[in-house]
Amino acid sequence: MEKISDMVTKGASRAPHRSLFYGMGYTREELEKPIIGVANAFNEIIPGHIQLNEITQAVKMGIAAAGGTPVEFPVIGICDGIAMNHEGMKYPLPSRELIADSIEAMTLAHHFDGLVMVANCDKIVPGMLMAAGRLNIPSIYISGGPMLPGQYSCREVDLNTVFEAVGQYNQQKISAEELDELAQCACPGAGSCAGLFTANSMNCLAEALGMALPGNGTIPVGYGARKQLAKRSGKEIINLVHKQIKPRNIMTSNAFNNAITLDLAMAGSTNTVLHLLAIAHEAGIALELKTFDRLSRIIPVLTKISPSSNFHVTDLYFAGGISAVLKELAEVNLIHTEELTVSGKTIGQDIAKAKITNNEVIKKFAEPYSKESGIAVLYGNLAPDGAVVKVSAVHKSMYSFEGKAQVFNSEEEAYQAIMSGKIKKGDVVVIRFEGPKGGPGMREMLAPTSALCGMGLDNDVALLTDGRFSGATRGAAIGHISPEAAEKGPIALIKDGDIVRINISERELSVDVSEEELKRREANWSLPERNIPANHYLRRYAYLVTSASTGAVFREV
Repeated sequence: MEKISDMVTKGASRAPHRSLFYGMGYTREELEKPIIGVANAFNEIIPGHIQLNEITQAVKMGIAAAGGTPVEFPVIGICDGIAMNHEGMKYPLPSRELIADSIEAMTLAHHFDGLVMVANCDKIVPGMLMAAGRLNIPSIYISGGPMLPGQYSCREVDLNTVFEAVGQYNQQKISAEELDELAQCACPGAGSCAGLFTANSMNCLAEALGMALPGNGTIPVGYGARKQLAKRSGKEIINLVHKQIKPRNIMTSNAFNNAITLDLAMAGSTNTVLHLLAIAHEAGIALELKTFDRLSRIIPVLTKISPSSNFHVTDLYFAGGISAVLKELAEVNLIHTEELTVSGKTIGQDIAKAKITNNEVIKKFAEPYSKESGIAVLYGNLAPDGAVVKVSAVHKSMYSFEGKAQVFNSEEEAYQAIMSGKIKKGDVVVIRFEGPKGGPGMREMLAPTSALCGMGLDNDVALLTDGRFSGATRGAAIGHISPEAAEKGPIALIKDGDIVRINISERELSVDVSEEELKRREANWSLPERNIPANHYLRRYAYLVTSASTGAVFREV
């Protein structure tokens, strides 16, 4: 079989290349096998990645056992939780593009025959899937697994519990000692944070997209089954190479519909909208925000995981996992079961034996948690190109809401106002210039929303932004408002005291200001200066990045 790697291993002219391989300890026989790049995002700054060396070793064992030669290389990763609520949060979303670019560089420079991508968290997962779609060589993704929930005062807790506790502390509802005790036990070990936040949402969607084996999203960190899955992933990549099954054979338009359907049914993070749009772009699939809106009107919520409930991803695993959710949706013809997956089989075959084992965690289609979908796309004169809200995390009393705008030009300004008690019941907090260009980097607003929750205002105050929200966010938090303020979108023209109207059921988001008045304000508007050093990546990012409504991908140059 002719292989891509023959370009660097075969023939007299490649004797120097082989010499370099021999110098690293590779044998002649190993260079005759398929050479598989193993992109390992291990580092010592992300809890979800601290254990990835073990997963990577299991992957490499699987590759070798199946007749391939694994070649490991590193990939960067940023911890959103540690980067949260300061300037560092400007970097996680931009790192997604760096990750995709770096995998492209390593793969094309060295002519790998296939790729196994090992990660776990936030922007690293979509960055890897974007690279797979772009490169279109046989590829498979494997995650490191979800973290177990912590235990505090006889209840399960997670990272979001700590963020919300900051607001409780500010209101003197808990002591500094209690806050520290909670922080000590909320994250009990390695793994992607225990709720259905962005990392675990993306790990689950990788199954529906067909790019990861069943169990990828929910098998807990540290379980033997997780290492078994890694070995099987290593084995399957060799099968994919031999059969030349590539990401674009798998990530079809129907596969993206399957992923969106799962996302809506499990009430995943709103960040998944950004990432699915970006992955589709790299895979050559024309996916629009309107598709999410269309499907959101017919897909009910079948499972609610923290922050939408007290259940965690481990509960979802024991209830039957993502395969059980997909099978329930497939039985009412909402999943395209004929789509190919990295198992070499169809998704219908992958989920055929799945079953729900806990109807409290995974509901039947006929008796869902809610007929309202997990995520909704809102439009109106405040968001002509759309805005995104996690409906399942919003109290029903906030589905229809109006209030006076309190406008801030940065997350820091808004957070200070919230913590100092300046935000009252009935207010609409507007945080702008935090979009992909305006931030730049589209920061997450978990700290402000968590503070509002901790202070007991989540059912009385809405928060709007052209930035985005962590999957851990709950409350009437509406993000991705497009066009963003830096692109002179309507959110740039709102003033303190303007009446903002939200109607989630009708998918509407508007400001009670006439078109004529908005035009008058626009005529007097100018973009605030941003202090970004000329040689920083963020300046290049701001220049190249497009709207959140298109996935915040780079424009063509």
